[in-house]
Amino acid sequence: MATSVVYPFSKINLGLHVLEKRADGFHNIETLFFPYSLCDILEITDAEEGGSEGVQLFLYGLPVKGPAASNLCVKAYSLLLERFDLGPVEMHLYKQIPPGSGLGGGSSDAACCLHLLNKHFGLGLSTGELLEYAVRLGSDVPFFMQEGLVKPYLATGKGEVLESFAVDLDAYRFELRFPPVFVSTAEAYAGIVPEKNRTPLRDLLCQPVETWKDVLENDFEKVVFKKYPQVRQCKEDLYREGAVYAAMTGSGSAVFGLFR
Repeated sequence: MATSVVYPFSKINLGLHVLEKRADGFHNIETLFFPYSLCDILEITDAEEGGSEGVQLFLYGLPVKGPAASNLCVKAYSLLLERFDLGPVEMHLYKQIPPGSGLGGGSSDAACCLHLLNKHFGLGLSTGELLEYAVRLGSDVPFFMQEGLVKPYLATGKGEVLESFAVDLDAYRFELRFPPVFVSTAEAYAGIVPEKNRTPLRDLLCQPVETWKDVLENDFEKVVFKKYPQVRQCKEDLYREGAVYAAMTGSGSAVFGLFR
């Protein structure tokens, strides 16, 4: 029985500007995706039968809301099944990245699942082809398509247009806080007022880290802090404990601090 295992990593957003609403209903943004070591574990094993969709999903660790069919790993399998005659599989997903935290766990699971299925079944899909599937699964899934030595990227468009962007944070350590709040991306966007005329994020990121406290913003904080004051409290606590910079990541609810 063939088995494949991968470790989907997480990300932290350094700044997040919501610039404008697009004609397709999505928003143009700019943010820096910074890879973080907290990871899930995904294993794919050949199965004698895979349920109605050819795949059975088994979840462990942190609880995940919603039916199995809505899980992005199952959706990744279903996408490839449209083109390839995939055999039935069991997927075992151990969640360590909290869902609804803004750390991109679901998107990372999806990206790693695409890579894993490509290798597991010897599909021979190129990087470009895999990226096309990734975009169909979610705007930030392409960032997680990296393998090996992952690096930060400046993301624009819906989050799928990526540009390698060097940020040296070797002198700092990240500390994360996880308030007991689940924030859906749709919920966060519903309260956003886009703002296009502002200093480009790339310029702000080039300033000394010590200045980020005053200039580097995550637009979703205004929405989330108003509804969930305990998230704001986490940020204030990090500054009180000596963080050089603190912010919410993604659409929340996780908050991180940078410490020397």
